Amino acid sequence: MKKILVTGGLGYIGSHTAVELQLEGYEVIIIDDLSNSNQQVVDGITTITGLVPTFVKLDLKDKTAVSDFFNRYSGIEGIIHFAASKAVGESVQRPLLYYENNITALVYLLQEVEKHQISNFIFSSSCTVYGEADQLPITEQAPIKVAMSPYGNTKQIGEEIIQDTCKISSVLKAISLRYFNPIGAHESAAIGELPLGVPQNLLPFITQTAIGKREQLTVFGDTYDTPDGTCVRDYIHVVDLAKAHVIALNRLINNQNTSSYEFFNLGTGKGSSVLEVIQSFERVSGVKLNCKIGERREGDVTAIFADTKKANEILGWKAEKTLDEATLSAWNWEQKINRS
Repeated sequence: MKKILVTGGLGYIGSHTAVELQLEGYEVIIIDDLSNSNQQVVDGITTITGLVPTFVKLDLKDKTAVSDFFNRYSGIEGIIHFAASKAVGESVQRPLLYYENNITALVYLLQEVEKHQISNFIFSSSCTVYGEADQLPITEQAPIKVAMSPYGNTKQIGEEIIQDTCKISSVLKAISLRYFNPIGAHESAAIGELPLGVPQNLLPFITQTAIGKREQLTVFGDTYDTPDGTCVRDYIHVVDLAKAHVIALNRLINNQNTSSYEFFNLGTGKGSSVLEVIQSFERVSGVKLNCKIGERREGDVTAIFADTKKANEILGWKAEKTLDEATLSAWNWEQKINRS
């Protein structure tokens, strides 16, 4: 079995991708520093797949530890790099944390990729690289504008670093996957989004409010230039997203890439407002949420959703799950973790 390293593999998207990799027949090695995850996620991955991934607790900002890891674990044929801080609002408040976590770790990782001649690299990027779009839906040809947040800037810089490395490398092939807004959980409810502290994303805040962990859900602004005044995003089921990573990795391993650096949008191609997500949740759960309208949040763009034609046609990937499926799976996950 080919060995694949998944950094941040106990996090939300990383754990779902580890599942899909193991189901595809890959041997998975997970690095995670547990700063925003839980080691029990290993049990969830094992429950779904029947296979125990290798787990190493490691801080990618520790250059010596990163070097030691690659000296110990030989034969890695591909890396999927998720490990990063990921909240837009927090990045505005703590920019230096984001630049240290998201840039330093990537540089140290790529230095080892070059040293050990590892060919296949998938980068967890984001639609935030586009900033406030001129046209919707957003294609991959849309201009990369000044980032609206330090988080978005780290993704822009990360892509540039990888692209520059690919230009000078004799072996490196990389794909950046620009996600829109991942939501939902695995249908087994064995893994899902598990934020530590106050959630930074919409759906876990919804589910925690519904189950009574949070007194009230705040909608950040209802005066945006959208049909109902709330921000519009392209919400993609995390399992669909995870499958795209395996398809992209297969593309690199099978040398189907047409250049050493490629990038793809991953979304549903449809925008949903914050209120539409709330309505979907209330519909599938039967729970009425306690909501209030608050002030706009700095760093938030008005509306963003994907043109997914490139990923559909070139990668051969398409999002399949609905918004209702995503909100229901997130609710099942929330109820499960509150029973256990």
